[in-house]
Amino acid sequence: MPTPNQRDFVLEPDDNERLANLAGPFDGHLRQIELRLGVEIANRGNIFRITGPSEAAARAEKLLRTLYSEAAEEAFDDHAINLRLSAAVDGREQDVVPQDVAIRVKRGTIRGRGPNQAKYLHAIATHDINFGVGPAGTGKTFLAVAMAVEALNESRVQRLILVRPAVEAGEKLGFLPGDLTQKVDPYLRPLYDALYEMLGVEKVIKLLEKNVIEIAPLAYMRGRTLNDAFVILDEAQNTTIEQMKMFLTRLGFGSTAVVTGDLTQIDLPKHVRSGLRDAVDVLHNVEGVSFTFFESRDVVRHPLVARIVNAYDARDAKDAGTGAA
Repeated sequence: MPTPNQRDFVLEPDDNERLANLAGPFDGHLRQIELRLGVEIANRGNIFRITGPSEAAARAEKLLRTLYSEAAEEAFDDHAINLRLSAAVDGREQDVVPQDVAIRVKRGTIRGRGPNQAKYLHAIATHDINFGVGPAGTGKTFLAVAMAVEALNESRVQRLILVRPAVEAGEKLGFLPGDLTQKVDPYLRPLYDALYEMLGVEKVIKLLEKNVIEIAPLAYMRGRTLNDAFVILDEAQNTTIEQMKMFLTRLGFGSTAVVTGDLTQIDLPKHVRSGLRDAVDVLHNVEGVSFTFFESRDVVRHPLVARIVNAYDARDAKDAGTGAA
């Protein structure tokens, strides 16, 4: 059993607002760190003492120093603390890349949370075609929409085109009420929600009316050439190979495309190969195309979501090993 270790240190400069941000309401952030790292944290102002196993205590001190330096510019919540804790537990602090892409939108400044999100934002800023592949809750679509909104605000593109395949996930479109637009709107709702958060409802409605923002099912892209546009294909795991090829070849001059999807949530018929899976295989060495692969540890929703993803992954791996259907 590891020998308990005591580490005393001072966080400089002495700043009550920064300390309150670090500690959280009723010291909730410190308690979160204690539980995850297996240490005890005591402080009087900016003078801290950490007690626990040597390695865990050293890790906790490093984390607190990092958080304190960031607390001057970022308002921490439970999600932010959880993400940094996940990195610390995984030993990934050294992998974090500089946050060199900051997105300015209506809600403020958005930065990547964790190394994979930072890598993803950098890739979108430097490549014309980008793939973000991984489980739900890793910020793939949200960050892509944020980059698109910033590109529009800075007049780097003239239009935003947000696309989803209208695949029937256990429901039949024909039985839904309304015309085609009303039938596919539920499939596009996550894109609307992200836009509302970035721009506000009224501005989004105006830009939709002016066709500056277009939200459409994938079938509407056939035969078009998209110049000076930021194009996002969401839920791309539900494209066929032909649809994916059709979408990627729509890209015109001055345009950026982001393709997002989760290969564990394919709703296509079992005999149909996913266009996203095929693109990962075919395009991985193509110059100018970037791939960012997210994992359960990159989930930025409730911590339980990551554990749920891991549980399903473990079950699927077990089924694959035994040949279960």
